[in-house]
Amino acid sequence: MGQPTEVFVGIDAAKARNAVAVADGERGGEVRYLGEINASAESMRRFVKRLASKYDRVHFCYEADPTGYGLHRLITSLGHPCTVVAPSLMPRKPGDRMAPLQ
Repeated sequence: MGQPTEVFVGIDAAKARNAVAVADGERGGEVRYLGEINASAESMRRFVKRLASKYDRVHFCYEADPTGYGLHRLITSLGHPCTVVAPSLMPRKPGDRMAPLQ
């Protein structure tokens, strides 16, 4: 079994540093926490290019937050799909409640 050709990247975007995790594209694929990356445009550009050089397809996703859509514009300008998710608009099963913040 070779290296996965598709990965999904979840980013916890913040003003100074972004936490990043990667999930392999196949069903039951491994999920790995890669750590934190400086949130500057240049650091994120290097990270995206480095990750994209290892895989055929890279899909990015992060939660909408006050830092805006700069990260989305950066990732899509490099030719990768990026989904910005608004948690309040995500569908849930009736009766499900979000866990309270601690």
